[in-house]
Amino acid sequence: MAKTKRKNIWLRILLWGFLLIALIVGGALLYLGSQTYSPSTKAEAAMQGNSDVTVTKVKNGYKFEASDGATVQPNVIFYPGGLVKPESYSPFANELAQLGHRVYIAKMPLNLAIFGQNKADAFIKEHPDEAYVIGGHSLGGAFAARYANQHSDKLVGVYFLASYADDGGTLADTNLSALQLTGSADGVLNWEEWERTKANLPANTEYVSIEGGNHGQFGSYGHQKGDNEPQIGEAEQLENIINAMQQWMEQLSK
Repeated sequence: MAKTKRKNIWLRILLWGFLLIALIVGGALLYLGSQTYSPSTKAEAAMQGNSDVTVTKVKNGYKFEASDGATVQPNVIFYPGGLVKPESYSPFANELAQLGHRVYIAKMPLNLAIFGQNKADAFIKEHPDEAYVIGGHSLGGAFAARYANQHSDKLVGVYFLASYADDGGTLADTNLSALQLTGSADGVLNWEEWERTKANLPANTEYVSIEGGNHGQFGSYGHQKGDNEPQIGEAEQLENIINAMQQWMEQLSK
């Protein structure tokens, strides 16, 4: 009788333990959901593609490519910023696809690149004999660098949008080319860490500052908490981003 009673007590303890864990996990998911940035109306429209660009849902994310099938090397892999939905970067991907580049936007677990560092593997497997660059916005850029640190042989370059290569993603000893894009009005980027981690970039690194650009306008999801107000519009900042990317990638193909 006493043995049965002890067993019932332990069962109740386990049940309450599972319930407590479920409440904690559920609460955490609800909190992350409330803090996550969603795509703007413009970004939602870009996700639909158009007569020039086809958007396809693929393993680990989305693919943007020219509707006529023409491709320009290299292919572009993009890791979203922390707690930003991947669709928020569809205008960026759409513009590059119109120029002929095949663009992949990774979809991260919980919208955090820390949980999806190797998402690029599935994209590269689609066209393993073609050239690829990888990069991302903010947290996404840091984990794109970590991927590049471990797979430099699969890539020709790494790009950073308001981001940097931390010590775990150092590229200093690689032969990769890098592009560093920042906005002068960025209020979210840790500028001291950005300056310090320049030592982690390869010798062949190009720096471009977008005058008046802020952090959030590297995507299309509205104002980000802690950011400064931009001195230029989202369309102008995107134009600057695409121009810098295109000029950089043209050099890679030579």
